[in-house]
Amino acid sequence: MLNKLSNDVVEERNGLWLLFAWMIAVAATLTALFIGEIVGQTPCNLCWFQRIFMFPLAIILGIAAFRSDSSIKFYALPLVGLGAAIAFFHTLIYFGLIEEAIIPCTRAGPSCAGEAMTILGSVPLPLASLIAFAAIGGLLFLCRPGVYR
Repeated sequence: MLNKLSNDVVEERNGLWLLFAWMIAVAATLTALFIGEIVGQTPCNLCWFQRIFMFPLAIILGIAAFRSDSSIKFYALPLVGLGAAIAFFHTLIYFGLIEEAIIPCTRAGPSCAGEAMTILGSVPLPLASLIAFAAIGGLLFLCRPGVYR
């Protein structure tokens, strides 16, 4: 009975961690789509690369949360790691710690260094992306396999 209870508790917690990770991925995806498609601001190349790694997470984490499938972390963590690495590099450029210009995709497009590319007027998009990837990664690390004996 103890092992069954332990498995149920682990599975329930895994489902919650996956649900929270999915909610973060969906929020990040919808924010990126809103900024690009509704507001009409062209993302820079590094933003595009971050989108490439975030958008699939919104789908696969949703399926995993529905199924309480903690094995998804083996497939999602590489996406999270690569996306976080790009977001970290982008954040370093944004804060001027690396000397490289952030180039928009078009000449008329905004740079990520502008005030228009912040959330709530103070959080730059590259940092918000890094926080989202880090939070998703942390939640995936909390997922544990069930106790089997």
